[in-house]
Amino acid sequence: MVRVFEKLRNFDAYPKPLDDAQVRTYSGAAISIVSLTLMFILFFIEFMDYMTPNISEELFVDTSRSPNIQINLDVIVPQVSCDFLALDAMDSSGEQHLEIDHNIYKRSLDLNGQPIDTPKKEDITIKNKNEVAVVNETKCGSCYGAALDPNRCCNTCNDVRSAYRERQWAFPVNPENITQCKDEKIDEKLKAAFKQGCQIYGTIVVNRVSGSFHIAPGKSFSINHVHVHDVQPFSSTEFNTTHKIRHLTFGERIMSETHDPLKDTMGVAEEGATMFQYYIKIVPTQYSNKKGEVINSNQFSVTKHKKVISIMNGESGMPGIFFQYELSPLMVKYTEKERSLGHFLTNLCAIIGGIFTVAGLIDTFFFHTVKLIEKKFELGKLH
Repeated sequence: MVRVFEKLRNFDAYPKPLDDAQVRTYSGAAISIVSLTLMFILFFIEFMDYMTPNISEELFVDTSRSPNIQINLDVIVPQVSCDFLALDAMDSSGEQHLEIDHNIYKRSLDLNGQPIDTPKKEDITIKNKNEVAVVNETKCGSCYGAALDPNRCCNTCNDVRSAYRERQWAFPVNPENITQCKDEKIDEKLKAAFKQGCQIYGTIVVNRVSGSFHIAPGKSFSINHVHVHDVQPFSSTEFNTTHKIRHLTFGERIMSETHDPLKDTMGVAEEGATMFQYYIKIVPTQYSNKKGEVINSNQFSVTKHKKVISIMNGESGMPGIFFQYELSPLMVKYTEKERSLGHFLTNLCAIIGGIFTVAGLIDTFFFHTVKLIEKKFELGKLH
């Protein structure tokens, strides 16, 4: 039995030198410290790479049947109050979504960007041009001669405004004589128009076709299929459309730099009546994680443009922040896959063995070089 163990010892590929034959040097100690440090750093990098999922990418034609797309936005306009800002959307099918306050929250801010009011979510029913307002059995408000239908009732200030628009009459700058508008505190809103800011945030669900949406001053409405903003009693040049896009995404959040490329984008208007345009190219994206869960979202690229509207030069447009988007027919699919444990262990052995071997060669080179110099120095002394 003893002989068997003696023969087994002959298979030792790592014979140990005697301690008496070992020479420890300062250079060897320095190389050892550097080698251990490199081993630790490379091990940490390799470990983090192993813990990070391997993501494969595929590109194919989008055949999804989702009818809608969700737009998530958070935009701050620091120098225009919420009462004078409207968010509208339109798609290429011709469907308009005016005053989307039932999907969007508005929060008033001071000029330093601090909230001065709680977020408000307003439910606004959009009436077509030929729709008649609901008649109150106890009271039918006057439209002050502006109603095309003599039986129409105007029970709110907005009803009176709509009637004036249909007649294409100018609404009074200070509607003190209009009973329906007395409770709206028009004077206070006019005074705060440029002394407050506004944060507009929330979600919009639109048809899955190309379209646009914008944030612009004034009340929005449609006359003869033409989209119009009423900025009275102000002029367009008085509105400063400087803004900050805190985030703008389409669909659920995914881990991609191109999911929200406009994050924290600042648009500065050096003068009034400035029109900001963002042309967006949306690429549908499908993300499958390691658990097998599939997230349908979108990435996009964007082109920015800014111009000052000059009525004197015959330019068309209005101040505001305009987003126009198109959908790509292609879809990108990202799939998370776990990295191989065997690959990780192989790389780990390569790191340790490689550094140990290279460090040994360097140490041997230094040791023999020093010995050679010392020997030549001693021989020089003898002469």
